[in-house]
Amino acid sequence: MAAAFRKAAKSRQREHRERSQPGFRKHLGLLEKKKDYKLRADDYRKKQEYLRALRKKALEKNPDEFYYKMTRVKLQDGVHVIKETKEEVTPEQLKLMRTQDVKYIEMKRVAEAKKIERLKSELHLLDIQGKQQNKHVFFFDTKKEVEQFDVATHLRTAPELVDRVFNRPTIETLQKEKVKGVTQPTRLKRIAKERQKQYNCLTQRIEREKKLFVIAQKIQTRKDLLDKTQKVKVKKQTVNSPAIYKFQSRRKR
Repeated sequence: MAAAFRKAAKSRQREHRERSQPGFRKHLGLLEKKKDYKLRADDYRKKQEYLRALRKKALEKNPDEFYYKMTRVKLQDGVHVIKETKEEVTPEQLKLMRTQDVKYIEMKRVAEAKKIERLKSELHLLDIQGKQQNKHVFFFDTKKEVEQFDVATHLRTAPELVDRVFNRPTIETLQKEKVKGVTQPTRLKRIAKERQKQYNCLTQRIEREKKLFVIAQKIQTRKDLLDKTQKVKVKKQTVNSPAIYKFQSRRKR
């Protein structure tokens, strides 16, 4: 009953309004009220307490003290900056590892491996760029033979075919048989361009197969870490390889 009476009395009481800034003091801005002063005072006291704690920490600091964070932080222009760690997982790998399962990744890798084998069987990798060049060594008994040596004469082929690593017929074969296949320069250039395009496709597929293999290994490593067996990290993971862990040997029944 008393509470209801107090509410009724408050509803009829006079509204108290805080005065505004007088006209001759308008150039000083808004008049500060009690609630504004309280916010400002609390903020001031909080900052003073923080500064007092920092002074105490600086006075009691041991110069020989070591923190593990010191190995990951460097001083730059008077400010401690955390060193940038090397990326262990690329954004593409992280996206695949979060959205796909290891079985799906393995399926795609096997499909890429089959396509690579089919391309290799078609191209034979005879004149691919970047391939390690084979060496053909000729032996002679005297210096005179070395000075008079001619590759085309020694191989009994035309000088235009010396640089070819495949399909290099001898002069006798050229005299007996006719040239088979395409001989027009324009068509030869087009065929060479198509062959180079297939080599580029093969290189891209090999790189994709390697990346899928690494992603599958990383996903499998994460699944293995769910096991509660005690383990020790032997090697950190990198962009091209997963982390290596050594698990405690456990006897299985």
